[in-house]
Amino acid sequence: MTDGRTAALPESDRILIVDFGSQVTQLIARRIREAGVYCEIHPCHKVDASLLASFAPKGIILSGGPASVTLEEAPRADPAIFAQELPVLGICYGQQLMCRQLGGTVEPSTHQEFGRAFVDVTDDCALFDGPWRRGGREQVWMSHGDRVEALPPGFRVVGRSDGAPFAAIADDARRFYGVQFHPEVVHTPHGADLLTRFALTVAGCHGDWTMAAFREAEIKRIRAQVGDGRVICGLSGGVDSSVAAVLIHEAIGSQLNCIFVDHGLLRAGEAEAVGRLFRGRFNMPLVMRDASGLFLERLAGVTDPEEKRKIIGGTFIDVFEEEAEKLGGAGFLAQGTLYPDVIESVSSFGGPSATIKSHHNVGGLPERMSLTLVEPLRELFKDEVRVLGRELGLPQEMVGRHPFPGPGLAIRVPGEISSEKLEILRQADAIYLEEIRKAGLYDAIWQAFAVLLPVRTVGVMGDARTYDYVCALRAVTSTDGMTAESYPFDHAFLDATATRIINKVRGINRVVYDVTSKPPGTIEWE
Repeated sequence: MTDGRTAALPESDRILIVDFGSQVTQLIARRIREAGVYCEIHPCHKVDASLLASFAPKGIILSGGPASVTLEEAPRADPAIFAQELPVLGICYGQQLMCRQLGGTVEPSTHQEFGRAFVDVTDDCALFDGPWRRGGREQVWMSHGDRVEALPPGFRVVGRSDGAPFAAIADDARRFYGVQFHPEVVHTPHGADLLTRFALTVAGCHGDWTMAAFREAEIKRIRAQVGDGRVICGLSGGVDSSVAAVLIHEAIGSQLNCIFVDHGLLRAGEAEAVGRLFRGRFNMPLVMRDASGLFLERLAGVTDPEEKRKIIGGTFIDVFEEEAEKLGGAGFLAQGTLYPDVIESVSSFGGPSATIKSHHNVGGLPERMSLTLVEPLRELFKDEVRVLGRELGLPQEMVGRHPFPGPGLAIRVPGEISSEKLEILRQADAIYLEEIRKAGLYDAIWQAFAVLLPVRTVGVMGDARTYDYVCALRAVTSTDGMTAESYPFDHAFLDATATRIINKVRGINRVVYDVTSKPPGTIEWE
């Protein structure tokens, strides 16, 4: 991060992760935080002596990356990283880069390794403990075309694989370590042990970073940033904006005003639930604007999914601005930005891709409204936001809810939207989720929802012929939403749910279940 927030970091030990572009760098941070140690990911081109001084890490991890260290244009590590007398762990590309910059040799390998491999632990070192002991053999996940051919002075081999004679290396005197494999992924079953050992034993971190400590530090930071100013927050009722709003309210009380825009594309009872929770339980200033008529008017006749999104985003901004102007005097805008949004918005190497992502819940508001952002969740992953929500007293049904898209049911009604279709879908969706909860399956599923297809089919109900809509049910398991598999409901559950939907929801006479994985499909239908 480069927004000056390092001045308000938690008062705990921290690890710096230098990102060289690996697709799994975020997993390194997840494993370190699971060990109770605060960490941040910074792109390699941003890490220099100045950042090291301001961040003050107790250890540094060099991530993997897609480049070859043998190429002249490949990203390098700032020499200051190796001059701090701090422990360093290089992973895959990070190991190769460390070896090359410290005097070793890296060459393209004729024995490349991609996927599962086995490392023989040939010697002990400070990085190894538990299952990682001399004479042991550990399953790991490899992904490399180059490999180390000669070690820099001071290093020794502590692990080998068939394709990597220097699969694990150690310089205990300088506390420099390197592994050719990826310990952060689940395919290296005991890889988290290595990362924990590096953070707690090699780097000497205390493992005392907790969500309670984060809450306390963030409240202080919000108060320092806002002072006696006023903050407005676009409250969607989702996990991120809800947790952000409650945290900010705890910090500054009535200086926060929340605006909830009901675009008419919510699930059954959601607007009422938001009002009860935030006005009632948390006693927060909350403006609730029912703009469903305006949204449906602008969406009339529109069938293209991207056009729907643009209309919804633009209309949301218009309505939000109207309500914000009525309140007047705000100098800050609260957003539920999460750490993956921050990481993904900045290229590891700089260049054209280093731009901030747009977020579906605010859709460009900062540029239009010239407000200073307050983003209290921008150092947290999604699962950590849920933990913080529980810490703040939000009910489980709120913090544990499935993801819900910003455009709402608009992208679950393929084709043209109407109030009739939305009401049919709300009823079917409510029954589906109720059946999932009754079966005790809600928390085992990443996301579940119903889709109303733009297809009518012939049916028979009683002695009458029907010509009604098809309802598709979708439920997936996932860890991060990047990949997903359909949930394996038993047939009895699907049969009972379909029967109830058809019997209770007028306008649906056929129910189907979507078994498509992601990829090749997406989780949502539009």
